[in-house]
Amino acid sequence: MQINGNTFIVTGGSSGLGAATAILISNRGGRVVIADLNSEAGETVVRKIGANGIFAKTDVTDEESVKAAITLATEKFGELRGVINCAGIAIAERVVGKRGPHNLASFARVIQVNLVGTFNVIRLTAATMAGQAATANGERGVIVNTASIAAYDGQIGQCAYAASKGGIVALTLPAARDLARHAIRVATIAPGIFDTPLLGGLSPEVLESLGAQVPFPSRIGRPEEYAALACHIVENEMLNGEVIRLDGALRMGPN
Repeated sequence: MQINGNTFIVTGGSSGLGAATAILISNRGGRVVIADLNSEAGETVVRKIGANGIFAKTDVTDEESVKAAITLATEKFGELRGVINCAGIAIAERVVGKRGPHNLASFARVIQVNLVGTFNVIRLTAATMAGQAATANGERGVIVNTASIAAYDGQIGQCAYAASKGGIVALTLPAARDLARHAIRVATIAPGIFDTPLLGGLSPEVLESLGAQVPFPSRIGRPEEYAALACHIVENEMLNGEVIRLDGALRMGPN
């Protein structure tokens, strides 16, 4: 799928991986709808993008909210050709901790935002793209999801987060198979430790320590590196039904 001249939605596009991806898409001539709950940060990204960007306050778990973002994209920029799902949350809580069993509501919330929210966006954007004419290359759209290496190497306290991201990994292939008849591709990136707001509360010393665990390069990942891979997936027609680890060969231990 060509980026230049086409329209994309980036969920979680107000910061971190999503913001970097939205900016890179714009730099390559694409038009971007930043779908996020954080209006202030989202508008800041839009100002960096300029005329090729617009913000849509969006709750990925709410059907009408996502539909409104899709409508804004098509009315403002034309046919929707892709979505990059970066919206997500994380908590740290053990199955049984000092205060007793894992809070069920917090577990459900992580699953709802990360997994159900991702699928909600997939199904609604795919329905829109399936109704559009194919490009000259025969594609109608492309969907890029964000999992995590926690889906494979979940650490202590990561049951909710790992389960939500494992679900995204598991749905990638069947979603790609479901949507193949509509000429829509689906792929997923599973990042390692990246410099995002999820790590915002950690000290520089802790961040340096985390980066040292990565075999090579021994550092925290940069959002721009995620964005580069997301854009490559969009542009490479043979990338479909695959989950790509982006982690510098890191395999996380239990802690």
